Amino acid sequence: MIEIEMDFFELRLDETGADQIIILKEKGGSRMMPIMIGYYEAQSIHLALNDIHIQRPLTHDLTVNVIRSLNATIDRIVVNDLRESTFYARIHFTTPNGPVDVDSRPSDAIALAVRSNSPIFVAKEVLDQVAKE
Repeated sequence: MIEIEMDFFELRLDETGADQIIILKEKGGSRMMPIMIGYYEAQSIHLALNDIHIQRPLTHDLTVNVIRSLNATIDRIVVNDLRESTFYARIHFTTPNGPVDVDSRPSDAIALAVRSNSPIFVAKEVLDQVAKE
């Protein structure tokens, strides 16, 4: 599978709780890819992007803390599939016991990537299906 590196381009928040959209942009290119996400995931990403710290760790902060406590790192996240209008992602880790990858919703994977400064990739065949110039 060919993977295309993406930059986190924009988070579009709708305060009414309707459509929340992440926009990824092809690194060094012009193609963009929108992903609809849930309100709570969007808020979590918004907090991380704006370096807003809450008194107690939220779920994505906790997850990053657990990963680090286990001496693991997130190598990259990959939006690897699109089925029936639903995106799928994998989080790729390096652990003391070797590489591991885990199934994830793209919104959760991106929330972790934003917090850990991990690269974001999209499978070429997925990007070719949904990219906008």
